[in-house]
Amino acid sequence: MTLWVFGYGSLLWNPGFTPVETAHAKLEGYARSFCMRSIHHRGTDEAPGLVLALDANVQSACDGLAMQMHEAEYDDTMAYLRERELVSSAYLEKIVPLKFADGREEMAVTYVIDPDHVQYCGALDLEEQAQIIATAVGGRGPNCEYLFNTASHLAELGIPDAELDWLCTRVKSLNA
Repeated sequence: MTLWVFGYGSLLWNPGFTPVETAHAKLEGYARSFCMRSIHHRGTDEAPGLVLALDANVQSACDGLAMQMHEAEYDDTMAYLRERELVSSAYLEKIVPLKFADGREEMAVTYVIDPDHVQYCGALDLEEQAQIIATAVGGRGPNCEYLFNTASHLAELGIPDAELDWLCTRVKSLNA
């Protein structure tokens, strides 16, 4: 069985494993957004940051990167991903259908936000997101670094995201 991982945020630039193959893919029914408060990696309990998550939305689709795991490294890769992504139980691990840019369809593991979790914050407007991202810092560094890395990797992949572009411009102006 071929198993893929769907990356839409930091997995784009820091997957933590070496994929056999990568391919542009789309996940229907979810939107990429800063809808999860980060209390470990990009913020703290006292001053949470924001990280991207997939938020269920039947009208949306998220473009990202499908990364095929080495079959022999499946157990290690999944253990790594679960330790990284499920640190606070705000994400739910899902197996989802992806549509590849070349027409293929494959199943992939990905992590989506639990809208009932205390870290879910799907109602924040872009200005409020920018204010938080501009100042938050967590165990993996400044929140703005996460934003800038993700936006630049999406641009390199040719995946447009107008909200991330707006946030980058606004956060840079707040930190000037």
